[in-house]
Amino acid sequence: MKGIVIQFRRGRRHIHERHFLIEIPNCDTKAKAEKFIGSIVIWKSPGKTPKEIKGIVSAAHGNNGVIRARFEIGLPGQAIGTECEISEVKEKKKKEKE
Repeated sequence: MKGIVIQFRRGRRHIHERHFLIEIPNCDTKAKAEKFIGSIVIWKSPGKTPKEIKGIVSAAHGNNGVIRARFEIGLPGQAIGTECEISEVKEKKKKEKE
């Protein structure tokens, strides 16, 4: 499934470099967005040497179907407005020690 990188996750005075907001077509409610939590997101750079940066959907953002994804390294600023791939496969959670 395709998504569009909208913006960094940010506050009034601080930008979270590894967190991005992603908009998914036909996803317009918070309930639909929460189904993607745990899915893997892959952003591919458009260049001569293609580079893939992977991330995980961490939460829904707001009530209009936008999701929040946390990437392993920060995306470049040119990634804003480009497409990313959201897989249907969810990441396996690590078992916590008791």
